[in-house]
Amino acid sequence: MGNRILVVDDAAFMRMMIKDILVKAGYDVCGEANDGIQAVEKFRELRPDLITMNITMPEMDGITALQEIRKIDGGAKFIMCSAMGQQQMVIKAIKSGAKDFIVKPFQADRVLEAVKKIIG
Repeated sequence: MGNRILVVDDAAFMRMMIKDILVKAGYDVCGEANDGIQAVEKFRELRPDLITMNITMPEMDGITALQEIRKIDGGAKFIMCSAMGQQQMVIKAIKSGAKDFIVKPFQADRVLEAVKKIIG
């Protein structure tokens, strides 16, 4: 089972935080994107095993990006990231195919639990 992860968030600080958690745990962060459009492009280019996707982003939100990526690869695996109070968005993301979600600010153990559950 692979462990190449694409990290998508419009906030560089959040990408850095989640990347740090993943790299320290031995995962390969193969790329980063700062909006949904870039996420779709990076997915096509890199074909990661998992994508961590922020929901609220400029240009294209995370749910739309998830839907676009799943058109390319119906088996693509996602963990959605959201701030507190976005329950409706999280439900929509899960219905669109996300495997799990994590709430910001990230807690390392919760991030790793979600990743391990999906890609080992």
